[in-house]
Amino acid sequence: MDKALQTMIDNMPEKTGKSLMEWKKVLKSNSFSKHSEAVNFLKKDYNVTHGFANTIVALSKEENESPVELVKSQYDGKENLLTIYEGLLAVVKEFGKDVTITPKKTSVSIIRKKQFALIKPATKTRIDLGIKFKDKPTTERLKNSGPFGTMCTHRVTLTNINEIDNELKKWLLESYQNAD
Repeated sequence: MDKALQTMIDNMPEKTGKSLMEWKKVLKSNSFSKHSEAVNFLKKDYNVTHGFANTIVALSKEENESPVELVKSQYDGKENLLTIYEGLLAVVKEFGKDVTITPKKTSVSIIRKKQFALIKPATKTRIDLGIKFKDKPTTERLKNSGPFGTMCTHRVTLTNINEIDNELKKWLLESYQNAD
């Protein structure tokens, strides 16, 4: 788990009056159709700051799903993309033991000390790979971050395992090295 997130969870009882487990029980007793509804509920009814409310809601949604289940859910109906996903994981795992792979509801974060890549099955035929760089221009292949917003600075679209080539591996390594 990311150190900043762990610190936030550790500080939760002091800053919000309840532990993460207690907040999860509060949220379970209500039903929300959207993430923002639950966040606004915590802010309005419990005076929780936006940062804590957002974290509580996000962690509450993921509590019932293991990392394996989260990935399985992402690729349900997109099984043809799993070889690309697994190929990307194989590349980043070679960088060092300090690489953390963190599946979430719709994507998988690749973290060193900071997130340096994000893997997301965007369609049934395409994976969007978000990468973080410092001052790197975009190219035809290394596009702007698009739907990733500020989570990543660039995006590479992948539809075939062969697109995990030396150029892409160099970009991932550079992003990993910058995330220390």
